[in-house]
Amino acid sequence: MKDFSTKFLTAVHFIAALILIIIALITMGWSAYEIFTKLLAENKDQFIPLILQSVGAIIIAAAIIDVAQYMIEEEVFKDKELRNPEEARKTITKIMVIISIAVSIEGLVYIFKAGTEDLSLLIYPALLIFVSSLSIVALGIYQKLSVSVEDKTNGIIITENDKEHNELFK
Repeated sequence: MKDFSTKFLTAVHFIAALILIIIALITMGWSAYEIFTKLLAENKDQFIPLILQSVGAIIIAAAIIDVAQYMIEEEVFKDKELRNPEEARKTITKIMVIISIAVSIEGLVYIFKAGTEDLSLLIYPALLIFVSSLSIVALGIYQKLSVSVEDKTNGIIITENDKEHNELFK
């Protein structure tokens, strides 16, 4: 029964990832279609906002594809259990990097959009970029702390002097 449920859940993850990829590709295609349609139209007064909206949609679609890729790599092709701290750190790092990149690029898109419309709208994109920066700092702290845990679980406690010594003799 456990074997069946594992295969079933793997198939569900694979189907979900495929659906996400299809939705992301449709989003990208629709965004490109809207831009080309507006290029051919005679009235081009809302062209820049449309481009910025399309860029935002494509960025979100790319982030969705990254999530789908992660689902396929981690849930379909690899064993589902995180067996050691290093594997957990790498998995969390992948997810956080995807999120940070998507949020920061979305913030940049909104900065350009707010600059063309109303400068008072810059608060939201500035907060997005700030939160993205905080998530990167938090990820760095997490990396530092988790590497020390990995070293302890491997039975090796590496001191700063050992690290400097190892760097000198590489």
